[in-house]
Amino acid sequence: MLRYVHEDIVWQEVPGEVSLAYTIAGCPLRCPGCHSTYTWNPNQGTALTPAHLQRRIEDYAGLLSCVLFFGGEWHGAALIDCLRTARAAGLKTCLYTGLDEVPPALHAELTFLKTGAWWRERGGLDDPGTNQRFIRTADGAVLNQLFWRH
Repeated sequence: MLRYVHEDIVWQEVPGEVSLAYTIAGCPLRCPGCHSTYTWNPNQGTALTPAHLQRRIEDYAGLLSCVLFFGGEWHGAALIDCLRTARAAGLKTCLYTGLDEVPPALHAELTFLKTGAWWRERGGLDDPGTNQRFIRTADGAVLNQLFWRH
């Protein structure tokens, strides 16, 4: 079951978008230096179903442009159901994953995809030397430069 630890409205994680963001419980990756180790327990949090997500999208009607998931790829079918709910509401979708790629069925439901584990020595998306990539899935364009301070 897909469960979330946090629900937030965020502006920076998907440049140019106002996102309803869910931090998903139970990440199995256990990346060294993870800033969200408190989310590793898969039994915590609140169930995230398409019906629950639809209600929250309606609560923010006209204010959102994207739904973002911090993790959840380990619950592929449940995550895809939620992504389809967001897309049916006319919203963009994004997944932040520590993996380097996701299955094609999941990729097909995403507008944006952040890939790559966080490595302290390489930094995050705001560092030009990062191993992470922020991708627009429609054309595969890497948009990391949108995170750099100019």
